[in-house]
Amino acid sequence: MKTLARFTRKGILAATLGLMPLAAAAQDVKEITFVSPSPSAINSFPVHVAVGEGYFADEGLSVTTQAVNGSSAILQALAAGQADFGRPGPAPVIVANSRGVEVTFLYNSLPRSSFGILVQEGSPIQSPEDLRGATIGVGTADGAEVGFARAILSDYGMSEPADYTFIPVGDGGPATAGLQRGDIVAYVGSLADRAIITFRGMPMRDITPEKFDTLFGNGFAAMTAYVNENPEIVEGFGRALVRATIFTRDPANRDRVLDHLEVANPQEIEDRGFANALLDAVLAKGLPHNPDNGWGYNDPEHWQVWHDNLVASGDLPAALPDVSVVYSNAFVEAWNTLP
Repeated sequence: MKTLARFTRKGILAATLGLMPLAAAAQDVKEITFVSPSPSAINSFPVHVAVGEGYFADEGLSVTTQAVNGSSAILQALAAGQADFGRPGPAPVIVANSRGVEVTFLYNSLPRSSFGILVQEGSPIQSPEDLRGATIGVGTADGAEVGFARAILSDYGMSEPADYTFIPVGDGGPATAGLQRGDIVAYVGSLADRAIITFRGMPMRDITPEKFDTLFGNGFAAMTAYVNENPEIVEGFGRALVRATIFTRDPANRDRVLDHLEVANPQEIEDRGFANALLDAVLAKGLPHNPDNGWGYNDPEHWQVWHDNLVASGDLPAALPDVSVVYSNAFVEAWNTLP
């Protein structure tokens, strides 16, 4: 067996990548806690499918899943040692590192933008420019969607509070109520939010310009110290995610996939037509821009775009000397080397 690559904040100490045995019978089972930014099982489908199909067990891992409220809560749980892996957004990860919280974005599960600036289907608002002076709803005050929206509005020469106001209104049902009452004229939401609001009888339209599709969404992260100390776990965790992603993308497995997701969140899968539509949307956003790079790959150019937009919007007070310290591609080859 080849030696396993070890990751550090500055790179790889041992350059050779190898494959751990999938049979984990002789290994001690490692207890892992994963935290997601919302209760949605569909948005974190690789974890729940990997649990259901036994891919984590093959790697000697036993994974417990928990839901918290947004990326900030994920980073707090990771920093406090209450979780091992989470699925935060890139903007909060960059900002956290700028404050000395060393967290590493490992696996980019949504290479294409998972958020959108949403307005009601019949709204006269056609572009972000039309949101000057508007009140815009977000799920949480410091969630990944906030950094996404600020980056776009900053590109239009707008800043908060001079040109617009964010108010946290929750997601799904609460966001629908805020739109109905007129408390907000637009909502920055995920694929799941758009589907839920539309499903509740309020069709939504996405006014996000296409050029912001490289503002990718949430991905799997861990504290840098944890990655350094547990490279075997990181490799096994990511390889299970890749196997689950490939399994989920095979249409022949769809019913089995929904069964696994139903175990995690029965309410979300009650209407299988709705669940299928939402999963299709999530899978579309999860397609790599360049499949040759492998599942989970972090594109340096796209990270630089995120970084520069955060500086421009003021969310990042000063530019990082090197944005590459916040993410890693050290495990990508091993994750994508399957039996």
